[in-house]
Order: sequence, then structure tokens, then C-alpha cells
Amino acid sequence: MTEEIKTIEEGTVVETGNVAVAQDKPERVVRGARGGQSSKGKQGGRSGGRPRAPREKPEFDSKTISIRRVTRVVSGGRRFTLSVALVAGDRNGRIGLGTGKALDTQVAIEKALKSAKRNMIHLRMTKSKSLPHDIEAKYNSSSVMIMPNRGRGLIAGSSARTILSLAGLSDVTAKFYSGTKNKLNNARATMKALEQIAYAHGESPVQVTKIPTEVVEITK
Repeated sequence: MTEEIKTIEEGTVVETGNVAVAQDKPERVVRGARGGQSSKGKQGGRSGGRPRAPREKPEFDSKTISIRRVTRVVSGGRRFTLSVALVAGDRNGRIGLGTGKALDTQVAIEKALKSAKRNMIHLRMTKSKSLPHDIEAKYNSSSVMIMPNRGRGLIAGSSARTILSLAGLSDVTAKFYSGTKNKLNNARATMKALEQIAYAHGESPVQVTKIPTEVVEITK
């Protein structure tokens, strides 16, 4: 009995008797791609797109201290808003604390950042980025004392650690002598203490311009 051979289009199954042999389909080339490669390349799936520009580093680093929901009672009922406390600094002596309120969290954070930039202070620091002397302050129920320590690093807790690290201080110890856990009051007490070693308005240090040692000879 002769075997019936039935051949269909290329890339399909060829039946020879009771045995079915599968043929490999040819590789499909995507049109418009260079060298037969797929459109997904190094651009993350975008063919022919422009590379993204690198993000600019912000001038100040910021960190949120607390986010609270505030309730305001009006004649029609209660209205809820979000209150954000934020610290911004350049880790080189400049530090600021700001607060903002809004219905949306992102809007409140932007308001707090603008407030922190307006309330920015510039600190007098030693060459090792420490404090020149002990400082202490009290705000409402929060009282703090900040002391320089040599070679021990940054030792602080609560919101004082965030403020001191963003200000760029090192070899400093901060101690709270009150039992309050209100982060905003602790932050304001820390800022009030740092104001004692801050430059006055218009007294910020001027960058020293380096004069080259080489003498330029004037030829006639």
C-alpha cells in the first residue's frame, strides 16, 4: 500500500503516512528595524525616540518630618486638611524648616518646601563641620541641648538627627531634656538652638577667590 504524502504550505505540518513531521517556521523580520532586529532596543521599547535628558540634581535635599491630618470645624460641618512639616538643606551649612497645609499631600509638600527655603539660615561651622560651642534652646514643651564631640560622629534622635544631617554637621551630640514626642516642636527647638550660631542677615561668608601664584610678566 502506497503512502500518501500531503504537503501544505511551507511552515506547516507535513504528513507522511502515520508520522507527522513539523517543519520550523522561518524567522520573522520586523520591518523598519535595522539589521533585522526587533524594535525594542536600548531605548526601552521606543524606536527612533530621543534619549532622555539626565535629571538635574536639586539644590537642597529635603525630608518630611511629619504629616498630620488637621480638622477645622465650620458651620457646614468639618473640613479635613493635611499639614506637612519638612526640612531642607544643602549639607553644607544651610538649613531650613517649613510647614504647609493643603487638601492634597503633594501640594502640601510643595508649600512646605517653599516655606523652608524662605526660612533658610546659614550656620557657622568649624573646619571639621562641627559646632564652635554648646548651644541649647526651648520651644513650648521641648528643650534641647547640642554639644560638639570630637571623633564620635552624629549622635542625635527624633527630628534633630534629620536637621543636623541635612545641615552637614558631624561630630555633634543632641540631647532632649523633655518628655514630649512632638516632632514638630522638637524640630523648632533644634532650629531655635542653631540660630545662635547662624550668620546675621547679609553676613553670609564670601567665597575666597584663589589668586594664581604665577606672576605674569608685562612685555613692552
